Order: sequence, then C-alpha cells, then structure tokens
Amino acid sequence: MSRIKILFVCMGNICRSPTAHGVFEHLVKAENLDDKIEIDSAGTHAYHVGESPDRRASETALKYNVDLSYITARKVHENDFEYYDYILAMDRDNLNILKSACPEEHQHKLSLFLDFAPRTSHKEVPDPYYGGIKGFENVFNMVNEASEGLLETIKSKELS
Repeated sequence: MSRIKILFVCMGNICRSPTAHGVFEHLVKAENLDDKIEIDSAGTHAYHVGESPDRRASETALKYNVDLSYITARKVHENDFEYYDYILAMDRDNLNILKSACPEEHQHKLSLFLDFAPRTSHKEVPDPYYGGIKGFENVFNMVNEASEGLLETIKSKELS
C-alpha cells in the first residue's frame, strides 16, 4: 500500500500551514503511522520561500511539545496536485487560488482544512501574522482539532 500524502496550504507557509504540518505529524508519529502517512506544507505565494516558520508559531507549538524547526517554507508547485492525496487550504482565498491552478482531474483532492473539525463553527483558520500571540494560540487550537479529525478520517477511510 502506498503512503497517504497530505499537503497543508496557506499564503506564505510560515504560520498556519507549518503549524498544521507540525501538529499533524506529531499526532501521526504518536500513533506510529509515520510509515503510512507523508506530510508537507506549502504556500500559494512565494513571499517566504526558504524561511523557517514564524517565531510566534514555533513558540506556540513548542508549548505543546510540537517542533516546527525542521519545516522550511516553499511555494505550491504544479506537481503537488498530482502527488498529494489531500491538499488542505487554511482559508477560502487560498482554496480558490489552488482551485484555479489545479487540473480538473485533481480538484477532488482540494478542501478546507477545518472541514475536518466538526466541533467548530469556523470554516477558515484565520491568519495570525499581523496579530498578537493570542492569534497563534487560537490557530494552534483550531489546527489541533482539525488534525485529530483528519487523522480519524484517514484511519477509517484509507487505513482500515
């Protein structure tokens, strides 16, 4: 069986998508599924290519024992649409950018990440970049809930 491949996407790939990347990978490793699930993150824009995650995102994640230090920002590449099984956008703007670039045969792979967080009324992970640390805490909590839901979905649909 081939690995399930997940790509988390936000605008610059330094706040929301690397947080999702790190949190989801943390959960996957805790369940010893890292040989079955591959995880990456990217941005729809090339603003921060090659950079580490935002310091505030990293500090927030570390409070919950999630390390983001190994993640480096990159831009979504056209090959990603074929390669990944799930391409999860943090908000509608980035989802629309992905939809406009994605070939028709791969559109079914695209969705909002918070679609996997049924207990929240939010549909979008807000961009915390221009706000304070509370915004990064809020993002971490949303991402954690959606990560748990995504992992349950993958376990029941893909790994059972």
